[in-house]
Amino acid sequence: MTGQTFTTKWARRLAAAAVAFLLSGCDMVVMNPAGDIARQQRDLILVATGLMLLVIVPVMAMTVVFALRYRKGRNPQAYDPSFTHSTRIELVVWSIPLLIIGVLGAITWVTTHTLDPFRPLERISKDRPIPAGTRPLEIDVVAMDWKWLFIYPEQGIATVNELALPVDVPVTFKITSTSQMNTFYAPTLAGMVYAMPGMQSMLHAVLNEPGDTWGYSGNYTGAGYTDMRFQLHGMDQAGFERWVAQVKASPETLSAERYVALDQPSEKVPVMHFGNVPAEIFPRAVNQCVAPGTSCKNDVMRIDAAKDGASHAGMTMADH
Repeated sequence: MTGQTFTTKWARRLAAAAVAFLLSGCDMVVMNPAGDIARQQRDLILVATGLMLLVIVPVMAMTVVFALRYRKGRNPQAYDPSFTHSTRIELVVWSIPLLIIGVLGAITWVTTHTLDPFRPLERISKDRPIPAGTRPLEIDVVAMDWKWLFIYPEQGIATVNELALPVDVPVTFKITSTSQMNTFYAPTLAGMVYAMPGMQSMLHAVLNEPGDTWGYSGNYTGAGYTDMRFQLHGMDQAGFERWVAQVKASPETLSAERYVALDQPSEKVPVMHFGNVPAEIFPRAVNQCVAPGTSCKNDVMRIDAAKDGASHAGMTMADH
């Protein structure tokens, strides 16, 4: 076992014990996640906390020890007014924090790249690689004021404030927003990912346990922010297929007109189902041109780029 592995393992145990003691009366989903990505993020929190406790706990202990040992009148003979330097103290004060910072930096560097939300998954869970040929479930996410729209393009359905996932199936989320910057956050699944107007973000994740939890908006966006949450259902494959069939039975269609009406600010929005969704609705949502007659941003940028190129070409010919 390498020194770094031993330190990491010890720090994780120390942090877990401290957190368990301090939060013994709480049920914190962040510390008890159901998805592999969220578990790895939880482990990173525990390791970082444990490594920091390696400094904090001895400092707090030494504060008490020094106060008792060197208080006035305790040991007058130990007083040395000419004291200026101690090599042993310098080694302890500098080497241990530097070692901890180095280990913490290495762990953070590795996990930052491993847990990059744009990076496709390499495993379903610890010691369980993704089987060859597995196709991830695709879900498009649109943050509105103040509700969440989930589009399942392969299934041709959409929901508002309800997200269902099959257990042990990799999921690829494409995320955008309609009017203001938001944050997609399902703590039992993965960390927070920004949703931005006119841009597409991404998250790769997997849910490993069935059950019902909640997802939230992690970025304050105004009056309806508090109730901007969605139900997250973890199901087996058969249960997920039944849920899809139930949503597909809805007579509502997420047409462009219905999307525009849905995008109007509203609070405490109940769960909605749409049994039919046009294939181009999400790309148009990203480019903010769902409303009929609206120019798409990618088309406008392409036209501007072509004009800019023609202008530069004309100037070059004129110069010659």
